[in-house]
Amino acid sequence: MTTTEYAKPLPVRDPENTPYWDSLKAHRMRLQRCEAGHFRYPVNPVCPDCLSTQSTWEPVSGRGTVYSFVIVHQVYDPSFKGETPYNVAVVELDEGPRLLTNIVGIAHDHVSIGMPVRVVYEDVTDDFTLAKFESA
Repeated sequence: MTTTEYAKPLPVRDPENTPYWDSLKAHRMRLQRCEAGHFRYPVNPVCPDCLSTQSTWEPVSGRGTVYSFVIVHQVYDPSFKGETPYNVAVVELDEGPRLLTNIVGIAHDHVSIGMPVRVVYEDVTDDFTLAKFESA
């Protein structure tokens, strides 16, 4: 698949977030972790918990729970025409960080707050893989 075949907006890759996108492309999720052990997302040069500027990229389980979600019925971007309704969810990983994502593989009326989920990887272009979540 090439970028021209994927019509929806894609994230901007930069030197700071490249390790995250590379990990998803390899179908393994890794996030920044500071010296004190706090995982963080989005990518940030400073840990919001302890203010450490030191971090490494560490694997996470890819498991979590639905923290919040909405079902979108309105087409706000033309590239989503024909996709509505779709869900937008906030998943809280077992390690703590929260990710904005979609819940896939189940009907929208079965998505619920607190529902356990696990990551699945959607290869959308040659350069990008997105993290989506399915019911665990």
